[in-house]
Amino acid sequence: MSSTKNPAVVNYSEQKHSVEIREIPVPEIGEEDILLEVENVGVCGSDLHQWTSDHSWPVNYPVVLGHEFGGKIAALGSRVSGWKVGARVVSETAAVIDTQNPMSKVGLYNLDPTRKGFGYGVNGAMTRFVRVPARCLHTVPENLSFEEACLTEPCCVAYNSVVGNSSIKPGDRVIVIGPGTIGILCAAMARLCGAEVAILGLEGDRGRLEIAKNAYGCSVLIGEEMAETWARKRDGLGADLIIDAAGHSATLQIAMKLVRPNGQITKVGWGPQPCNFSLDPIVQKNIRLQGSFSHNWPIWERVIALLASGALNVKPIIGGVWPITEWHEAFEKMHTGQVVKSVLKPV
Repeated sequence: MSSTKNPAVVNYSEQKHSVEIREIPVPEIGEEDILLEVENVGVCGSDLHQWTSDHSWPVNYPVVLGHEFGGKIAALGSRVSGWKVGARVVSETAAVIDTQNPMSKVGLYNLDPTRKGFGYGVNGAMTRFVRVPARCLHTVPENLSFEEACLTEPCCVAYNSVVGNSSIKPGDRVIVIGPGTIGILCAAMARLCGAEVAILGLEGDRGRLEIAKNAYGCSVLIGEEMAETWARKRDGLGADLIIDAAGHSATLQIAMKLVRPNGQITKVGWGPQPCNFSLDPIVQKNIRLQGSFSHNWPIWERVIALLASGALNVKPIIGGVWPITEWHEAFEKMHTGQVVKSVLKPV
């Protein structure tokens, strides 16, 4: 370890734009932890929400941001077995869980109400070294670069929302609302399931929508009118599944309009704002409204297999790699929609 302190991207208070580079010491690890030397860390929409202070979850300030990461094991805790120093790994996000919680006991520790994640509950990976519980680790195959592997986490969010929490069959018509990372990856997952997929955004989203079209074979929809035409094209009734991946409550109203009777809406995007509209169409249309949050161990194993085999290619959504010290440009480019996904590299 070259120095005792390393630059980190720290979110230090609830005030808007309270993010800066701070020098932090190499973390001390417990007996069941490993010390991970970070190779790459993805910028998530939730990192941006904490930066602009429009998030809807509790944050332990000050905290190092970053929960989409991979790297090499630098040190092992005394009780860690099955791992070696130098191993290539990615880490899940559930940094703190209660193993006695009923959700954890059935393997759904992502739904443990006391769960704390990297980047808001404990220090995350936008720095050179991060402390990680060994239970969070998964092996990264040699043929998968860390730039791609650090996107395992958002791919797992998409896998859980599309495959785990939605009913989807080949030939279904699916509309994804919101062309951010999660929206585009949900669209890619729905395509892997054999669905016809369209992705809905605004005029300003055209660049990101084109990536969804060219890389993943999705139809591009700009504005509600175009979306309604596409939804009703087959038999006039609407799309089988709407995946709401926009970070606003209001898009649920659009989803209710576009979904067919007896269809499903899966909501994966967060938004703290109140709805201010009636949910009656859910009753009238006999709709299943499903939330989808996070992921667990078997989903990670499956997604890594998809990435390693080339069945799922995340390269098209990576808009660039920035050194951690240039985090502001990386955040800004993502925040303004110039790129789908920014990736950082420790210095």
